[in-house]
Amino acid sequence: MVFGAAQATAATIPLAGGVENKPMKAKKKSKADSTTHGAIERKTVPAGNANVHTLPVNRETIMVSGHKQVDSAAYQAPTKAPLSAFQPTSVISQHFIENNIPPSGGYDTMVALSPSVMTIGANGPGLAENKVSVRGFSDGQYNVLFDGIPFADGNNFTHHTTAYYTAHDLGDISVDRGPGNASTLGYATFGGTIAVGGKAPSQQRSVAAYGSMGAWNTYTYGGEFNSGRMQKLNNASFVFDGGGVQSDGYLTYSGQKRYNFYGKWIQPINDHTTLTFMGMYNNLVQYVPPGVTKEQIAKYGPDYGLSNNPNSQNYYKYNMDTIQTDMAYIGLNSDLGGGWSIENKVYTYAYYHHGYNENDVNGTTQAQYHETAPLDAKGHPVACGGTYGNKMTYNSGPGCEYGQAMRQDYRAWGDTFALKRDFGLAKLDVGFWLEHQTDTRQQGNINWSTGAFTNAAMPLNRLMTLENFSAQPYVQVTFRPLPNLEISPGFKYALMDRQINAPINQKTGTPLAYSQTYGAPMPSLNVHYMVNPNWSAYLQIARGFLAPDAAYFYTPNPAANKVSPENTMNYQIGTAWQSRRFTLSADVYYINFSNFVTSAVQNIPGYGPMSVYYNQGGVNYYGIEGEASYHIGSGFTVFANGSLNQSKTQGTGAPIANAPDATAAGGVIYERDGLYASVIDKWIGARAGLVNNKGIAQNGLDPFNQLDVSIGYTVHSKNRFVPPVKFQLSVTNLADSKKIFSYSGTTAEGVTLWNTQPGRGFFGSISVPIGF
Repeated sequence: MVFGAAQATAATIPLAGGVENKPMKAKKKSKADSTTHGAIERKTVPAGNANVHTLPVNRETIMVSGHKQVDSAAYQAPTKAPLSAFQPTSVISQHFIENNIPPSGGYDTMVALSPSVMTIGANGPGLAENKVSVRGFSDGQYNVLFDGIPFADGNNFTHHTTAYYTAHDLGDISVDRGPGNASTLGYATFGGTIAVGGKAPSQQRSVAAYGSMGAWNTYTYGGEFNSGRMQKLNNASFVFDGGGVQSDGYLTYSGQKRYNFYGKWIQPINDHTTLTFMGMYNNLVQYVPPGVTKEQIAKYGPDYGLSNNPNSQNYYKYNMDTIQTDMAYIGLNSDLGGGWSIENKVYTYAYYHHGYNENDVNGTTQAQYHETAPLDAKGHPVACGGTYGNKMTYNSGPGCEYGQAMRQDYRAWGDTFALKRDFGLAKLDVGFWLEHQTDTRQQGNINWSTGAFTNAAMPLNRLMTLENFSAQPYVQVTFRPLPNLEISPGFKYALMDRQINAPINQKTGTPLAYSQTYGAPMPSLNVHYMVNPNWSAYLQIARGFLAPDAAYFYTPNPAANKVSPENTMNYQIGTAWQSRRFTLSADVYYINFSNFVTSAVQNIPGYGPMSVYYNQGGVNYYGIEGEASYHIGSGFTVFANGSLNQSKTQGTGAPIANAPDATAAGGVIYERDGLYASVIDKWIGARAGLVNNKGIAQNGLDPFNQLDVSIGYTVHSKNRFVPPVKFQLSVTNLADSKKIFSYSGTTAEGVTLWNTQPGRGFFGSISVPIGF
């Protein structure tokens, strides 16, 4: 097994299921050390833990070795709802990730099986940046957390699936389909949270080498070292992993190279206090196709992306990204005594993106560079950068190949803090999130043949610095009026101050210095009841929040915009069951999305037609979701999940774009005597690619599915000095479906661009963990 092979016999403490964050005691054995995985949640999650986050975002614990109850539905389920969940939640376990996700996959690949989730990588698993939608909420409308830390591009709160961590860095992942409780922090609680957990150190010292090869010349390689518990350092432990991915990608001339380093050190100070140090670095080079026309698909095939023709705007060297990222934090968890505890993380993360791109990459007539300068209507050669056809082009003769060079560099510094007090019949939780992000951007047109800017007098068409300061204080009180019942009202205030200092503002090209502060109250009420040790139920009424996009500043006078934060009011009820044989969860939801931001074109003196933004109307989301798994016996487990989803614009009843009307997944898993095998299918329902400004759905997309197979075997030797060797084969898209699955905008001439499913892919891997 490629991922975490050194922990092939490990269970994670705490497990997904909302176990209360506690610092690890350095010299005492955890009760969980002797508890089987399949029963951990049932035994360790009392009703009193229903108010905490449903993923164990506190990783100030280590991977402890011990017996696992492999023959259980709770252990084998690809997705399941924790008994402690207070909102619709699906947890994807590290065990499932290690045995099913291709080595190059990212977190987008891992969450794909969850109900109401739609995502697929057009270039293959993890081989290009990809977007995820949850219940129709697109990237930028939901949170992504790493070990409880929110991170995103500050301009529009989107994320980059290839930019930070690799699959080998990760533990469990939780998809929370709701705004959470008062302590759920981040830029966009609006549409839910994808909470990613970083891999924890193991109890035993080990080193593992791993590698894989597969479709489209895809190779992964790396090594992982675990220190085990170091008694001379008060039982401190650490894990360090370094690896890389190299691939040509499914799409033509759309390759990727990346390498990544990840480390985590957990240092118990005493029986009550633990420090955690985490750091990661990622370096990525990728060639980025924007989508292709149906004419190009018919002519060149569904795998057409970019070309090796330097006379075309889709020449791969004209469309390249170089991205460097890092993330680090210092975490403190301490039991202060008397029922008091604190949790604090001071963190930083950065994203440095230097890119090149063309203006009309897969366009038609105007996307080709001419070997000789074309002639205008009067028969005269068109000057470099002149007008040819119906708009500004870069189609003049040799030496006149134009494109764009851009830079986006940002760094964020932040702090998450929580102070808790358990009074028995009630529990108090107060805290805050603070973050400051500075984002510098510049862009200009360049001539590929000379490398010089095309306009020496004004080389840049964008030069700006964006600054965001976010603060979210919160308070929550959990009441326990009856055994097994918790009622948790909470309140959070989301405050965000945006500033722009632009010598050259985007779109307008003129200077702008402006700031605006946004704020919104965010009340929540979560009710959780443990019916019995295997069965829980919950009710949630909560408001979600989304701060206005920085794009609203790209106008001559941002004060003319009448924009308030968008918000959602969520009403959800659900239930979860877990036993050795069976897991089941179901929920129904209604979401009122209000303060929908739209725009109108107004004639601005001195600028002409420009967009002005304002709030108008909203969207209603509603649906039903469910997931179940059943352990048949003899190593076999079957599972299924699905959703029925609707999203309708208030007033017109029009759908929203890229929101499927249903999702479904199902399959069978076998694990016994070192052999693991799975056959899993995911189906996505119909959806609109685009909804125009009149509320009419366009570019409809048919349902599609993807069938994946995984087979792995661990060879154990009777000689304890010979390490086990794990072999694994992953087959993605076994049926080789190549349907169009997403709308990707248009060319400069208005021709629609599309993405197709990547064809069948085989990925074989090997890992050799060595304990010493």
